[in-house]
Amino acid sequence: MMLQLIVLWLLWCAVHSLLITTGVKRWVEHRDGAWLGLYRISYVGFACGSLLPLLWYTATLPQQPLLDPSFSLWLRPIQGLLLLYALVLFIGGLRAYNLREFLGLRQWQDYRSKRTSNPPSFSKTGILRYVRHPWYSGGIALLWSFPGLTDVTLTTRIILSIYLVVGALLEERKLHESLGEPYRAYCREVPMFIPWKKRR
Repeated sequence: MMLQLIVLWLLWCAVHSLLITTGVKRWVEHRDGAWLGLYRISYVGFACGSLLPLLWYTATLPQQPLLDPSFSLWLRPIQGLLLLYALVLFIGGLRAYNLREFLGLRQWQDYRSKRTSNPPSFSKTGILRYVRHPWYSGGIALLWSFPGLTDVTLTTRIILSIYLVVGALLEERKLHESLGEPYRAYCREVPMFIPWKKRR
């Protein structure tokens, strides 16, 4: 069961990452038209649609608790702080990012209206003045904020935490290629995951 769980999560992470690689994106851009208009919204739909049954399958597996209940109580304040941190970063990201573009709705509208999509850019407002990847960072914090550590949840959290770190690194590489020196200067000023630097 555990091996099957690991394989399924690794497969989901691999496919999810593959569909948003530069090579796939260039292939879609080359085909243009409806392919480009539907690319992002289809990607988000597939990611969510394939994630839900995997989460359900994970929850239905027999699980062995790893921590003594009395010790788990001591972890509650830390888990509460992690949850609060995750909420701050998620809400900050919602305010800083263009949600319509993230979901692919703007790209679909551009295709329907025969408008040319804007070139890639990045924002340095709001939460992005303190951390470069608030949703990746918040996602990792959220994973470890949940109570009830078992063999199944530990395995899942480790895989997804590694996936989020790798995803952020791949995103960094794409942004370096597309945005160049302005983004490199931004990286020198703002931390990647943890907002430990004071704002200048």
